[in-house]
Amino acid sequence: MPPKIVTTADVSVTTLRQNLPEYLAQVERGTRVRITNRGRVIAEITPPMPAEDTAAAARKRLTGSLKRYDAPFESVIAASEWEMNEMPKAKRGAKANP
Repeated sequence: MPPKIVTTADVSVTTLRQNLPEYLAQVERGTRVRITNRGRVIAEITPPMPAEDTAAAARKRLTGSLKRYDAPFESVIAASEWEMNEMPKAKRGAKANP
């Protein structure tokens, strides 16, 4: 199924009041209507989303992706395997110059 193209229309409160049926018809066709007051967006009217389909798709994407970790404060690898904290042998005896 191709992705649905969502268009947006900005409309002032006054214009929305005067033409509400027209804007509701646009929403029904898939347009998102943003209501503005003095140039600032204060609300949106959007088409309804199929809640169950969306939730089912999200569950399907997440199934099997989460891992259980019983000891969140313990290291995942042994400290001896950490390489980033090891200083090269040549620099171990040298002092840092400020």
